[in-house]
Amino acid sequence: MAKAGKKDKKETKATGANTGSKKFKNKKKKKLSVQKVKVFITSSYNNTMVTITDYDGNVLSWSSPGAVGFKGSKKSTAFAATKAAEDAVAKAQKFGVTTGTVVVKGTGMGRQAAVKGLRTGGLRLTSLSDHTPIPHGGTTPRKKPRGS
Repeated sequence: MAKAGKKDKKETKATGANTGSKKFKNKKKKKLSVQKVKVFITSSYNNTMVTITDYDGNVLSWSSPGAVGFKGSKKSTAFAATKAAEDAVAKAQKFGVTTGTVVVKGTGMGRQAAVKGLRTGGLRLTSLSDHTPIPHGGTTPRKKPRGS
């Protein structure tokens, strides 16, 4: 008799009775159409990140060498940065992206290579700006050793 009770519970779950779940109608998503974008390239010694946003700051697409398939020290190469930039542009072109401004930040091998990858991916660049943080004064130096 206990087995019959378990079957009844399974049947009620399968039919959706007493589960408390509500069904919602899926709203049709409004398809974005963006022509002008901002491209942020963050390049470090180990990796390069490419992020494509609209002018409001909403991310349309992003890519990195790790997302494209590079592992370890190969992520820091210029070739990997080029492929990551091409991948980001390919994802963003689904939104109708044609032109963009580029903001480069950081020092690394992928800086110029990523910009070149944006061009080969089919993005027309209007301006390029460098926002690499530069310390003015910086941290205080360590104490000099005594006796030397």
